[in-house]
Amino acid sequence: MQSTLLNKMVKGLSLAVATSAVSLSAMAADVAPAVVYSDAGKFDKSFSEAVWNNGVKRFMDETGIEVKEAEPTNLAQVEQYLKRLAKRGNSPIVAVGFSQANAVSAAAQAYPDAQFTLIDMVVPEANVQNVVFKEHEGSFLVGVLAAMKSESNVVGFVGGMDIPLISRFGCGYEQGAKYQNADVKVLANMTGSTPAAFGNPSKGAELTRTQMEGGADVIFAAAGGTGNGVYQAAADAGKYAIGVDSNQNHLHPGVMLTSMVKRVGEATYQSYKAAQNGTWAPGVQVMGLAEGGVDWALDEHNRPLVTAQMEARVNDVKAKIIAGEIVVHDYMSDNTCNY
Repeated sequence: MQSTLLNKMVKGLSLAVATSAVSLSAMAADVAPAVVYSDAGKFDKSFSEAVWNNGVKRFMDETGIEVKEAEPTNLAQVEQYLKRLAKRGNSPIVAVGFSQANAVSAAAQAYPDAQFTLIDMVVPEANVQNVVFKEHEGSFLVGVLAAMKSESNVVGFVGGMDIPLISRFGCGYEQGAKYQNADVKVLANMTGSTPAAFGNPSKGAELTRTQMEGGADVIFAAAGGTGNGVYQAAADAGKYAIGVDSNQNHLHPGVMLTSMVKRVGEATYQSYKAAQNGTWAPGVQVMGLAEGGVDWALDEHNRPLVTAQMEARVNDVKAKIIAGEIVVHDYMSDNTCNY
């Protein structure tokens, strides 16, 4: 009799576990995430690739849930992809980059039941989660390091598209460099005035060579794929470069002094996880040093270039920014670089 009762209890427990598993699977199946990469391409070694590596791939590997991917080759395709994914029931849909703002707004209005996460810009739609970063804080840190490493007392900055968002990087970098050394000279150039400026490595190399002729021996690129030309030109000349968005230290070991890491992949991953957990919410999220949204990269590829003194100095400055003892001026607050 006890054996019969025990068997019934085991069967009941097994049924309960199976039912729970089915319920969890059903919940997981309700999440149908997607991503629309920037038109620079999924494997741009920078912005979109950070979304893929640290966000999309991480979520798929961890959960087994497929993330639908779209790779537009021009901005005109973005709205089409967003609406197509929403129509098919995908949600949340991560839109990669400020240039997708208008498309996200249109798609969000057309599909109010879908959830959209826009990286690097804000649109006031009730079903859009906007994630922006304090790029000026991370850029300040690499500016400090650049000024410490420079032997010529001249450092450079190559930006992509000439817009306030990219000037935020340049302004933060200049502030950091001059915080470390008031006498340092900062040379700065933008690559162009259209989104194509993020995919022009030959122009990036040309600007870098010009800056090096002007004495720059450390050049920070905030230019997407254009940065690949900056890094190569620095490597060819035996100078130092600083990467952006992804940790790009591995691209040219011995040349890449560091990278200003912008954790767009983390923002992507958290969007998907929140939707899976039922905690996804629209609105604006701001990620700076305190939130782990930006940082500087130190690993085996650039470790030989960064002395213990340099590391301690940058981390001390980082702690002071987080504590509010150092306030980095945000170019986008007034479109000036006052500090």
